[in-house]
Amino acid sequence: MKEYALLAFFLFSGFSVAIAQDSTETQNSLRSGTITSQFDYIYRVSNGFQEYEVVKKANLEQLKSNVLDSIRTLSKKATDLNIQLQSLNDSVVIVKQLLTAEVAQKNEAIANRDNFSFLGIGIQKTVYSSLMWMLVVLLSGALAFFAFQYFKSFGRIKKAENDFLDVREEFELHRKNTLDRERKLKRELIDAQLGKN
Repeated sequence: MKEYALLAFFLFSGFSVAIAQDSTETQNSLRSGTITSQFDYIYRVSNGFQEYEVVKKANLEQLKSNVLDSIRTLSKKATDLNIQLQSLNDSVVIVKQLLTAEVAQKNEAIANRDNFSFLGIGIQKTVYSSLMWMLVVLLSGALAFFAFQYFKSFGRIKKAENDFLDVREEFELHRKNTLDRERKLKRELIDAQLGKN
């Protein structure tokens, strides 16, 4: 029985070693794995002759095919990345153009906010405000000057009216006196004419 157990143990060990070798070979074969692992596999399975390594032509062809396939894949990825990069560059250019247009619109809006058209002339609000305040000050000065002139003239007119009334009173008094004198002279003349006759 020991012999059977020992034989079963050796068979099981040999079988598990063969499975392990097969699994590592499939892991590191030319059919799967990275390019580096495929080169390592080629070195392992190749035979040495003096200082050279003898590689099977089929393995070399398979490795070449895998490398070319990897290069094609990487080249396609590079082309796709270049297309994406060009698309992003185009997007950046479009965004820059939009940004430039928005900045120009913003500057125009600020200029329009600070400027407006008055009688067909573009004027800044600060200049317009200054001109309006100068106009208000000028008109207030003119109003004050004319009010002063009016009140000064009003005073002269009142004085002239008072002088006129005084002169009128004097004139009336003088007229009355003159009329009285005239009457007196007429009576005297009539008396003198009657007295002669």
